[in-house]
Amino acid sequence: MNQPLAYVNPQAKVAANVVIEPFVSIDKNVIIEEGTWIGSNVTIMEGARIGKNCKIFPGAVISAIPQDLKFAGEETIVKIGNNVTIREFATINRGTKASYETVVGDNTLLMAYVHVAHDCVIGNNVILANAAMLAGHVTVDDWAIIGGMVPVHQFCHIGTHSIIAGGSGVGKDVPPYTKAARDPLSYVGVNSIGLRRRGFSSEVINKIQEIYRIIFIKGYNVSQAVEIIEAKVEATPERDEILSFIANSSRGIMKGYSRMREK
Repeated sequence: MNQPLAYVNPQAKVAANVVIEPFVSIDKNVIIEEGTWIGSNVTIMEGARIGKNCKIFPGAVISAIPQDLKFAGEETIVKIGNNVTIREFATINRGTKASYETVVGDNTLLMAYVHVAHDCVIGNNVILANAAMLAGHVTVDDWAIIGGMVPVHQFCHIGTHSIIAGGSGVGKDVPPYTKAARDPLSYVGVNSIGLRRRGFSSEVINKIQEIYRIIFIKGYNVSQAVEIIEAKVEATPERDEILSFIANSSRGIMKGYSRMREK
């Protein structure tokens, strides 16, 4: 760790085998755990908590203060899990008094130029492709994939195992197991390829598809669809995950795709 061309504040707690490349800056009140590599010109500011075996590439800025005019200097943190890869020039802001932390889960990949704003919570095994941008208070559940140059509105919720096509604008919640694309953002199917890769059986995937046919294809409004699913669809963990997601959606879920919306 003894890199003479890097600055490490004496109050930072950095594990002995962390590799710090030249021109890195590490502030006070920072904790970095074993096996992490920090590339040249990375800036790690006050409040960062970085786990084991992470890789942080040149130009990234971790734990800068929120881009929120209500921020009043309260002590907050960024919490980054284990085995996280943060590519070039990604930025992760620390929390505000709303939750006091921004969280990035284990085994997550943030590609180049990704922005994660204050109070976001990103789960495990998530991928954010190049220049994806999360506004404040966004929640991204485990195994979700957000495509390149996707802006996500504040307080949106991205469900588990979902995938969002590059260039899409996200202003509504994206339910679990779905594919989302187009403008305005619309349901375009179930993420069946991703689910198969993660060990979901064809039977389970077919049941998920039937649920989303009721919600998005058959012409019901969301309340009607939920009533039908509760009454007629066998209870499974996936069914209950979908219903819970819809019940707790604060911004409302995305719409079903219709060609009429393109006119």
